[in-house]
Amino acid sequence: MGLRLYNTLTRKTEEFKPRGDTVGIYTCGLTVQGPPHVGHIRSAITRDILIRWLEYSGYTVKSIENFTDIDDKIIEKQRKNKEDWRIIAHRHIEKYLRACDILNIKRATFYPWASQHMEEIIVLVKKLIDKSFAYEKKGDVYFRVRKFPNYGRLSKKSIDELISGARIAPAESKEDPLDFALWKAAKPDEPSWLSPWGKGRPGWHIECSAMSMHYLGESFDIHTGGEDLIFPHHENEIAQSVAATGKEYVRYWMHNGWVTLGGEKMAKSTGHYFLIEDVLKNYSPNVIRLYLLKTQYRNQIEFSKDRLDEAKAAYSRIKIYVEEFKELPEKIEPLMLGEFTEAMNDDLNTPKALGKIYDLVKKGHEKKSVEIAASIKHYLAVLGFREEVESSGELSYQLIDIILHIRNKLRNEKKYDLADEIRTDLENLGIKLADTKGVSLHRLEDK
Repeated sequence: MGLRLYNTLTRKTEEFKPRGDTVGIYTCGLTVQGPPHVGHIRSAITRDILIRWLEYSGYTVKSIENFTDIDDKIIEKQRKNKEDWRIIAHRHIEKYLRACDILNIKRATFYPWASQHMEEIIVLVKKLIDKSFAYEKKGDVYFRVRKFPNYGRLSKKSIDELISGARIAPAESKEDPLDFALWKAAKPDEPSWLSPWGKGRPGWHIECSAMSMHYLGESFDIHTGGEDLIFPHHENEIAQSVAATGKEYVRYWMHNGWVTLGGEKMAKSTGHYFLIEDVLKNYSPNVIRLYLLKTQYRNQIEFSKDRLDEAKAAYSRIKIYVEEFKELPEKIEPLMLGEFTEAMNDDLNTPKALGKIYDLVKKGHEKKSVEIAASIKHYLAVLGFREEVESSGELSYQLIDIILHIRNKLRNEKKYDLADEIRTDLENLGIKLADTKGVSLHRLEDK
């Protein structure tokens, strides 16, 4: 039996049947008013494992992960810090991509920014107005929730349930408390764009519909994101997308559980979080990956030093065994392939897949075997673990980051000869750089 995924829309685990030759995946990425924390990384790891397993299973994947770089929270941060919203967004996007590269999280095919897709957003809003699913009032545009018959299907919320908590703020001119904003009229000192309804900016939900459909088409295979996005964000995405096209929007909705801290959701809005850059100072990328994969992606996971230390000890046992063998064959028929495949095909059951690796380590301690060690190495690579440069993985990554920081300064100062020399030296060590606008990021290649 092939891959089966739990679909939030149907609340069932379903056989995965892609629409075509290429699997289209859209991930709701960061709202970038602040740097990434461990909760953000869990969502990224979920997407990473999904793509890795699809590609390992023979699928071609096109993945899109957006950045919400224009939003109420970013505008508030601009006011508070007296710093341009574009600078704030760019800085935190760089930090996120840098952390993802350190953690060996596969790059999406493309990372669209909301502010770069105003044309697509405005066209989509106009289409909804033309179909009477949306209306304009005083420069604001709202979606008529009651006109969409299946509203609440994803979140399993009824209209009656939603009415009890719905309110109209003093500044709003909605027809109905349930309606949500597609376009917001410009306020003083806020970033804005020209539109048929005057100067303004998009609502949060319409951004993702416009970007996902622009890159993946009006209907695509998989939409991922944290479970906190189910309502209202993903519910509203479905409503406005289906209303605009008359087609099914997404076939499979995958939502990862929260990372909690003291039983509460890790979130920037509450100040209740640990930044991933701080965690990386004390734990290697492979340890963090193991800590996150020890819990199935749909379940919540408590963040604690004790759990990270447990992951560190567990990874050390695996690593010590594999490193006893100086040379391992690159191409093998791995042991326990059927059991490992069955675990991963069962809605990406990484705890069960890791259990197969632990079983192999146990067998290996009973009887030393190159075949066992090579199988373990194979499965670690499938799950995105990366061979470390040195036995002290933490030190290696920190040193690389220091070198890259120096190189980025040289590039900004237009000292390109020195910057190119550093690049060449790093690539000779197997460290491949990805130069983006204003910053270099690294990818450590297995040697």
